[in-house]
Order: sequence, then C-alpha cells, then structure tokens
Amino acid sequence: MIVALLYLILAGAYLLVIPIAVLLYLKQRWYVASSIERVFMYFLVFFFFPGLLVLSPFVNFRPQRRQVQV
Repeated sequence: MIVALLYLILAGAYLLVIPIAVLLYLKQRWYVASSIERVFMYFLVFFFFPGLLVLSPFVNFRPQRRQVQV
C-alpha cells in the first residue's frame, strides 16, 4: 500500500505540480533569459513534456492586447 501511495505522489508531482512551477517560471523569465538559462528552460520543457502536455489545454499565455492611444 505504501508503494502505491508513493507512486501516486510521484506521478502527481511529475504530471501536475512541477509542470505548473515550470510554466510559471517560463512565463516570468522567457523574454529576459540569458542563453544558458534558455538552454535550461528547454531542458525543463523536454524533461517535463508529459505534464506540460496535460496542462496545455488549460493555459493561455498569449500577450495582453495593447492599448492604442489616439
């Protein structure tokens, strides 16, 4: 029973918790990251791809609409 609980906790962390943290990190640092940090970002996306794929239908990171002053 303990092994099943451990698998459930690890699966939840891999598919939900860590990808949410990765998405928030990417949103905050995407436009100001250095080249080495960008490589690290790509690694995180590659490593946590299944979790990011699970969360992708619920995420909207499109830029906000600009306000044009006339």
